[in-house]
Amino acid sequence: MSEPEYTRPRTRLYLITPPRIEDVDAFAALLETAFSTGDIACLQLRLKQADGSIDEAATRAASAAVTEMAQAYGAAVLINDSPQLAVELGADGVHVGWDDVPVKEARAIVGKDMIVGATAKNSRHIAMQAGEAGADYVAFGAFYPTGTKEGTVPASPELLEIWQESMEIPCVAIGGITVENAAPLVTAGADFIAVSAGIWDHPDGAPAAVAAFNALFDSLAAD
Repeated sequence: MSEPEYTRPRTRLYLITPPRIEDVDAFAALLETAFSTGDIACLQLRLKQADGSIDEAATRAASAAVTEMAQAYGAAVLINDSPQLAVELGADGVHVGWDDVPVKEARAIVGKDMIVGATAKNSRHIAMQAGEAGADYVAFGAFYPTGTKEGTVPASPELLEIWQESMEIPCVAIGGITVENAAPLVTAGADFIAVSAGIWDHPDGAPAAVAAFNALFDSLAAD
């Protein structure tokens, strides 16, 4: 008897906040509308100061406004850069970047039950090290040019294909992704598509972008 063919779960949306939020209440209202239009697996609070460091005050304000709401919609809330802040704010986990807190240290701070994600840029070696150190997922990219984050390196869809064939840890594709260019990354094996500007700067608005991404994921899962 032949083994049943493995079917990869449908790709899901990984939403990242804009680098700065001017009006927290307005953002929370927009976010709730976006949640009501389609599936969002997680929300990463990534709020930066001018020097690129985490804006802790802005992160606290945003968390107070949106964390319970996002969790009520079934989304995991992740804090960028700071495992300590993730614990303090009652988030579901933390995402650590290439030059941030090491995964092992982040895991020690947040404990075994919270999510730890790690940036791997375009390196399978770094990604495997992150997995061995306790990361729950790894993020590859940038797959396309992006103005949201500095210091990115180019990554190719083949990286996702190889990872999906050889590793069990989920992978996130990030970097300049829009509804129009996401399909090759989904097809290549991205478990999650991480988007910031592609949602918030969408010409038809963020809720329409969330709906469009989900329609794309549904159509590709059905193929």
